[in-house]
Amino acid sequence: MTYAEAAATALAEAMRADSRVVALGEDVGRGGIFGQYRGLAREFGPARVIDTPISEAAIMGAAVGMALAGARPVVEMRVADFALCAMDELVNQAAKARYMFGGQGRVPLVARLPIGVWTASAAQHSQSLEAWFAHIPGLVVVTPATAEDNYLLLRAAIACGDPVVYMEHKELWPLPGDVRPGGSAALGRATVLREGRDATLVAWSRTVHAALAAADTLAKRGVSVEVVDLRTIWPWDRETVLGSAAKTGRLLVAHEAVQAAGFGAEIAATAAETLGIPVARLGGPRIPVGYAPTLEAEARIDAAAIAARLADMLERTRRRQSVA
Repeated sequence: MTYAEAAATALAEAMRADSRVVALGEDVGRGGIFGQYRGLAREFGPARVIDTPISEAAIMGAAVGMALAGARPVVEMRVADFALCAMDELVNQAAKARYMFGGQGRVPLVARLPIGVWTASAAQHSQSLEAWFAHIPGLVVVTPATAEDNYLLLRAAIACGDPVVYMEHKELWPLPGDVRPGGSAALGRATVLREGRDATLVAWSRTVHAALAAADTLAKRGVSVEVVDLRTIWPWDRETVLGSAAKTGRLLVAHEAVQAAGFGAEIAATAAETLGIPVARLGGPRIPVGYAPTLEAEARIDAAAIAARLADMLERTRRRQSVA
């Protein structure tokens, strides 16, 4: 099934299993703008698949109240860019309620905030803001890269007792993949998608696919790259990442988000402090995503850029070792 169909399947299963699970947001009754709610309104009706006014603050505020009252809302923000209108409700209310009230009030909601460059959609529809939410105590942040992970991780997010910022990529919705119904996954666990010996390459969301393509390119040059899909930004799987980096002795973190203050810096710094190995980052330039194709291309992180950055890192490491 596709990435979008996998999400709709996961949500339908959760709604059948638990009457407290509801979906609310703009266009959910019509199946969502990417088809990620297709068929749900017909099965569950308008009391559980709730079309809302065009007000992100109202949608998120209602969902926080519903969650505190015992529901398990799945909140549709259309794209992460629009969720900035609901930052107070998500960051100051949902994220902090459990802590401020000593666990008496919990907010088990899932906020779906699609991220990433969206072709010909320009600066206000193409941001990757996962680092913003990873910075907020109380929030879980998830970034699925495949159809199967969108199924497994959405199930896990709905079952989580804390607010989850669930960040699907805007350009992955039609991506097909095998999905095993009924499976489970734990939040906070990365996956090693490709074994390697010369360097570790960590990515998430759509960049995972570029990372795998870059590893294929480098393999033709005799370079063996281990590719790790982080899957969950917070909590992130330190054990898997650091274990891989310790084995290969080099680490590159690649992401579509702006490189400056991106979450790749957290991973790279942790590896440098813990292992003392060469580390590097590759992220988007600190510019708004342009509408014109040539400008938009400047903001994308593709397989060629990843392969070039990793090759440069390996060459620099080789030179330092030869001097030493």
